[in-house]
Amino acid sequence: MPYEPPAYDPGNVFARLLRGEIPSRPLLDTPHALAFADRAPQAPVHALLIPKGAYTDLADFAARASAEEQAGFLAALAELVGALGLEGGFRAIANTGAHAHQEVPHFHLHVLGGEPIGPLRAR
Repeated sequence: MPYEPPAYDPGNVFARLLRGEIPSRPLLDTPHALAFADRAPQAPVHALLIPKGAYTDLADFAARASAEEQAGFLAALAELVGALGLEGGFRAIANTGAHAHQEVPHFHLHVLGGEPIGPLRAR
């Protein structure tokens, strides 16, 4: 059975930010992606990278985004990592859905680094 994402909410905070209704200080702005600092950082470097298209989560982006959008988004990730000086390593996290505590229903990657992050999940 194919994945059925929830309906996209054009009133979500990232959609409003992309429309210019909320001011931002972009770390990176490309034709397919926008990056900015997380307002509640969980590491010395914590940026959010969002696609400019209306996708609810990673699975939705993987299923519906064009090859050009997907390639552009990944190229933006590579550019962001370089701009942030994360050559020593980083973690990219995409929370998807309520069980993963996705807070904004617009696909986004948390890019964390600047120090050793530790294990993904303590056992």
